[in-house]
Amino acid sequence: MMLSCRETARLLSQGADRKLAFSERVALRVHLAICKGCRNVDAQFQFLRSAVQRLSDGVEHQHEK
Repeated sequence: MMLSCRETARLLSQGADRKLAFSERVALRVHLAICKGCRNVDAQFQFLRSAVQRLSDGVEHQHEK
């Protein structure tokens, strides 16, 4: 099954909240291998998750003082 870009974005987002099924992970990897736009979306999601984590870590560190 070939994923659409919309389905790929949905799975990229859901992958942060739950473990994707094997078939979902395979379909996602195949789509990302051929779609530069979705690779960019994946990179943006990863950047945002990292930025939120750093922000959260900074807030927690300030509360420890």
